[in-house]
Amino acid sequence: MQVISIISTKGGVGKTTTAANLGGIAADAGLRVLLLDLDVQPTLSSYFALQSRAPGGIYELLAFNEQERTRLISHTVIEGLDLILSNDDKGQLNTLLLHAPDGRLRLRNLLPIFRPHYDLLLIDTQGARSVLLEMAVLASDLALSPVTPEILAAREFRRGTLQLMQDIAPYRRLGIDPPPLQLLINRVHPVSSNARLIQQALRDLFSTEPGIVVLDTRIPAIEAYPRASTQALPVHRVEYQRPKGRVTPAAFDTMQALSCELFPAWASAFSLLQAGAHRRVGP
Repeated sequence: MQVISIISTKGGVGKTTTAANLGGIAADAGLRVLLLDLDVQPTLSSYFALQSRAPGGIYELLAFNEQERTRLISHTVIEGLDLILSNDDKGQLNTLLLHAPDGRLRLRNLLPIFRPHYDLLLIDTQGARSVLLEMAVLASDLALSPVTPEILAAREFRRGTLQLMQDIAPYRRLGIDPPPLQLLINRVHPVSSNARLIQQALRDLFSTEPGIVVLDTRIPAIEAYPRASTQALPVHRVEYQRPKGRVTPAAFDTMQALSCELFPAWASAFSLLQAGAHRRVGP
């Protein structure tokens, strides 16, 4: 099971949308996908309609070390896409984990519950520095950070997210290496050249930083993404052909390219997906 945390210390950069759409296309490609909503504002928990709802969620998992999957895992209407709901509406988990001896490692220690049953675990996090955010990163094989194409956003990334990665580096003494960090340029205006400049600036900025990669795929600022969330569907199902007169590719093509870039081991499964077809194709 590959574990990916979608992180940023800045809110409003598109973490939840990224998690939902990656989960949706991975499930349609035949992967067994689990979404984990760690945000106290549970947007991911309400993104997809549920086929069945578990009695518990993230609070029971982290506060009580609940290990009975039927009590934790809700099933979405997307075949192959499951969800652990955010139900910490009072924000108690941060305080609880802050004072727990294993607080920042608790999720990492609980992952064996899910490993035999899923290929991919996607963790949506809150847009602020917290114990929950550090815990998610320490449990991950890869951290993915959406960055909007603005120089101020790039600077905030350096101050916040990069500082987070540096602060958890001492866990190497326990044999836990911080995961590689990949940057996703998000919400690129179709006619703006600024994104390309920001992308190159980020590459130059982090060229000497080990473990940091700026992805080639960029997510355009097109109406298909908010339309997909309104319809409670992954965006590759909503826009699978490029509208006439638009330069940017269809959302299907963008998400397919992003998935192949992020998950090269499963690239053949994503490549087999056909635009407009919702049938799952086995990897």
